Order: sequence, then C-alpha cells, then structure tokens
Amino acid sequence: MRTTATPASASPLGRFVDGLLANPLVGLAPWIVYSLVEGENRLEESAAIALGLALVILMAGWLRGSRPKLLEYSDVIFFAGLAIFVAVASDSTHGWLERWSGEVANLALVVIALGSIALRQPFTLAYAKEQAPREMWTNPAFLRTNYLITWAWAIAFLIEAASGFYGDLVLDDSNNIWTGWIIQTFPLIVAAQFTLWYPERVKALGAIAHGDDAAVAPPIGDFVAQVTPWISIIGVIVLSMGEGPWWIGAGLIAIGIALTKQFKPERSDAPPQLSPS
Repeated sequence: MRTTATPASASPLGRFVDGLLANPLVGLAPWIVYSLVEGENRLEESAAIALGLALVILMAGWLRGSRPKLLEYSDVIFFAGLAIFVAVASDSTHGWLERWSGEVANLALVVIALGSIALRQPFTLAYAKEQAPREMWTNPAFLRTNYLITWAWAIAFLIEAASGFYGDLVLDDSNNIWTGWIIQTFPLIVAAQFTLWYPERVKALGAIAHGDDAAVAPPIGDFVAQVTPWISIIGVIVLSMGEGPWWIGAGLIAIGIALTKQFKPERSDAPPQLSPS
C-alpha cells in the first residue's frame, strides 16, 4: 500500500520499481556495493558510490510514495558520515579506516538491526507493510514474522563482522578467502533465503488454520534446498583458487550436491492429495 498514488503506479515499470522498493535487499544494496568496491586506496570511491546509491533508493521511494524506511535513512546517514569523515581524516586515521572500514560497516549493520528490534520496529517491517493490507499490520503473526526475519539478518551481520575482525586482527590477512568472503557471505545467503521462504510458510499455515484445505505450507526442506547449492559453489571456489587442501573443496562440492538432492522439492503436475487427517 502506498501513501500516495502516482500515474505510473499501474504501469509495468511502476510495478517493477514498487516491487524492488518493497524488498529489504534493496535497502542493503548500498552496503553490498560498498563491500565489493572498498579496498586499498578505494575508500573514498566506495563511500561515494554507496552514498550515491543510497540517495537514489531514498529518492525513488519518495517519488513512488513509498513509506519511510529506517534502513534507507540509516544507509544515507552512515555513508554520508563516512564520506565526510574520510575527506577530513588525517593520514593515520585514513590508514586505519582502510584496514577496518569493512568491519565498521558490518558492525553498523548489527547496530541498525538490533536497534530496530529494540525500538520495536524491526527494519524488515516497513518493507513487509508495502506488500500487506493495513489490517495485517498489527497481526501478531505478521509482527512475529518480521522480528524473526530481522533477527536472522542481525545474526548474519554479526557473523560477518566477527569473521572480518578475525581475518584482520588474528590472521592479519584481509584477503583471506575464508574470513574475507566465504564465512561472511554464506550467512547473508541464508538470511536472504529465509526472508523469502518464511513469510510464505507463515501465510500458508495461517490459511490452513482458517480452513483453507488447498493451502500448502512450504516445508523446511524447501528453504534448505535453496541454501545447499551454495555449499557446492563455495567448494568450486576453494578448488579453483587453491585455498586449502583439494579435498576440502571436493568435499564441499559433494556435500552440497548430496544435500541439494536430499532436500530438493519434488514437483508434480498432479493435484495435491489431501491427507485423511
């Protein structure tokens, strides 16, 4: 639901933009871009690009009549502050930021997620309201769903930050593929898939509870099946980059394939059969 109506709201492009703006992954896009760009001697560029993207997303929401979202405002505040701080920082401070800016950004995401929970406004709630009728906004199941999803992201951000700190502080290797990429990325993939799967499960279970015999709740296996292929992808990366013994990469590939095969949902064109119970 929109706070204002726009002539383009019924157009395919308008619906596409509205769909993007209703997805919390869009609110995380500046952080993703920042993590991809930031590196040695690229701090100013990464902060500027992330800030520009954050402003574009915020302005797009305003133009489309979308409700204000805590995450989008936090994006702008953080990256604007970082860009200004980098511009005026001394050489020693700039060097410190070059090393720790990724971990600072990860901790900022943890604070945003946990802060939104503490304020009883989990950051995913604003996005969910874009896709749900107003009468659902105070529904306990609707609110509980968004608390759980926001907790999933908070835990993922915390693992990401801890992995980065371990790589830089203990291993003294910011380019370590395990602490700098694999351990940081996998929890985000899990959280993203949980964000897609869990609301559909809650919705279906609610429909079943209200007597809808045609409703089918996506099983946990569906969620697992969306995550396990990434284990094989990680194995391929480990093998191709020579990060560790070959059997680790091969083992990850085999585990990913086996789990995906085990949990892959069976699709059938036949109508679902109702259980006697």
